[in-house]
Amino acid sequence: MKQVVQNFKTGELYVDEVPLPSLSPGLVLVENEYSLISAGTERGTVKVAKANLLGKAKQRPDLVAQVLRNIKKEGIRATIQKIKTKLDSLKAMGYSTAGTVLASMDKNGKFKKGDRVACGGQDFASHAEIVAIPQNLVVKIPDNVSTAEASFTTLGAIALQGVRQAEINLGDNVCVIGLGLIGQITCQLLKASGCNVFGIDLSDKLVSLAKELSADKAMNRSQENVLTACENFTNGHGFDSVIITAAAPSNDPVEFASEILRKKGKLVIVGAVKMDIPRDPHFYRKELELKMSCSYGPGRYDVNYEELGNDYPYPYVRWTEQRNMEAFLELLSKKRINLNPLITHTFDITEAETAYDIVIGKVAEPHIGILLKYPARPEKFISTVALKAEPLQKINVGFIGAGSFAQSYLIPNVKTFGAGLSTVVTSRGITSKNVAAKFGFNYCSTEINDIFREKNINTVFIATPHTLHAAQVTESLKAGKNVFVEKPLATDLEGLKKIIEVKKNHNNPLMVGFNRRFASCSEFLKKEFADSGEPLVINIRINAGLIPKTNWIQMEELGGGRIIGEMCHFVDLFQFFSGSEPVDVYARRISTDNDKITPNDNLAIIVSLRDGSVGNLTYLSNGDTSLPKEHIEIFGAGKAGVIHDFKKAEVYKKGKKIQVNQSGKGHKQEVELFLKNILEGKDAPIGFKSICLTTLTTFKVIDSLNTSLPQQINVDELF
Repeated sequence: MKQVVQNFKTGELYVDEVPLPSLSPGLVLVENEYSLISAGTERGTVKVAKANLLGKAKQRPDLVAQVLRNIKKEGIRATIQKIKTKLDSLKAMGYSTAGTVLASMDKNGKFKKGDRVACGGQDFASHAEIVAIPQNLVVKIPDNVSTAEASFTTLGAIALQGVRQAEINLGDNVCVIGLGLIGQITCQLLKASGCNVFGIDLSDKLVSLAKELSADKAMNRSQENVLTACENFTNGHGFDSVIITAAAPSNDPVEFASEILRKKGKLVIVGAVKMDIPRDPHFYRKELELKMSCSYGPGRYDVNYEELGNDYPYPYVRWTEQRNMEAFLELLSKKRINLNPLITHTFDITEAETAYDIVIGKVAEPHIGILLKYPARPEKFISTVALKAEPLQKINVGFIGAGSFAQSYLIPNVKTFGAGLSTVVTSRGITSKNVAAKFGFNYCSTEINDIFREKNINTVFIATPHTLHAAQVTESLKAGKNVFVEKPLATDLEGLKKIIEVKKNHNNPLMVGFNRRFASCSEFLKKEFADSGEPLVINIRINAGLIPKTNWIQMEELGGGRIIGEMCHFVDLFQFFSGSEPVDVYARRISTDNDKITPNDNLAIIVSLRDGSVGNLTYLSNGDTSLPKEHIEIFGAGKAGVIHDFKKAEVYKKGKKIQVNQSGKGHKQEVELFLKNILEGKDAPIGFKSICLTTLTTFKVIDSLNTSLPQQINVDELF
């Protein structure tokens, strides 16, 4: 299918052929008929991408700070690799579309094939022939509203949310600063609500359009008498509300708004403007109220609402993103809003580059609403796009999932080893195409079965959200593939048992990405304590850092939490260093009323091993991240060993210290050894029983926390 994409590294914007998006629970698959280019927002996006590295840094100082933190945490080399991965990516353009439902897996069965719908959401409602939209960002179009009009719905919801934040009343005097697309719609919404509307902009053409459509009066900001006109419009009282819909680097919109507002008036910020709030003379003396309007409304940036489809209760959150979208369409249906004069251009999707030349000013042409149209295609859309045809290797790999981790630590190491990169599958076609082109895959796809069906693919790497691992491992084994799955193996006991049952009949190697045991520092200490003939005490302290509860790894539906998703690494290390199996575990977490803190991310775990060794894990997210993240100590046989954040290791024995400086957490070594074992006809580098026991132990940690009792780890539960 065709999609408008931009290379974030080079700034090049073009129409590309990418796989159609995949359909999964909670999503609605829509064939677009129209999409709207949001000139203000997308002009800024294109500008950032077209800037050089220094220019990008100036426009995103928040990312610069993040880079500096990452250098302290992971070093310059690893940080540079992450930056390259982020920069060398394709960005989807657009966030407001309308079309027809092809298929739906929404939880409520609300959307049916053939329904006309409007869609919203950055990275979802893109300029593409087919889009997959979370159910809370899809609304049905009334019969008397055209699909072209409905493609404005997302921007209409943004304007509507700004009006709601102003809390306007019938007869209010309201000024709208910025008469671009959202400003024009805002004026119409205010007029439909019985307000007296005054519009201000720097463009005479936009001022004239506002006068024609909705504003009782409109003026150019540069006119000398604009302040006097505002006073006369409000009979000297000042505006009840000012809504800024402009996008400007200047602080003038905020300062001017404070001057024309009445005492105790409201200033609502919708557009991206500079916000140096001057205390005197107006904000302080008038007791002005400053309010931010967050995009389409409540639910924006909430993963639970937008991506997981969990709606807010209607009685308590009357207006959400979806309900704002519905309300805007209802206003269109009742002819309270007139969008036709705002449509200045309509281009076929194949002409998108021409459309963007107008948006960014490369072609000087007046514009407001620019639509992209998608002609109906008689041919069937396919999930796979071929890029090239490299010859087959002894190992041919398919990747399921290719986020930043896979692109930084897995795919490069597979390629360096010399394995064939056959097919990469991700949920979004643009990501799949980008990864395939970047690393040299033969095919990109959004359909997992394309990997399972391909007989030439004998090895699968899985790097998807944690809760998907068990099912994808099971299907990969059934398809007769060798499997490398990023940790964890499974997020619940049922999924683990299914893997074990399938593994009985499929002897292909199954590897879990417990990379730390393969690090040079770990190998060094393993040799020192091997065959010691006595139990070890292994102390591991992890200064993990805070991950908010809104992050995907903390969510039961996606990540399953950090005990299962991260602490498994260190349970594996207990087995690795001791050479023994866990037999019981006891865990205690902190108790706090601070809702920002996740108690399960701050705990102490004691694991007893069959040979008498003891593993102590202290996992913390409430410390300061300037302290190195991982510290490991091993005691036994008259020796002591230390690993300092996997940058250096020390052994103390016979009164002397031996030190090795060997940085790295074993990602390269684990991939190479796994692939080498396949070539030599050997099993995976970590025994299947061991990875199952590690996974089971993390489940038992949770049981111990819930019961406040030690939990036995009995392998008979599994086999």
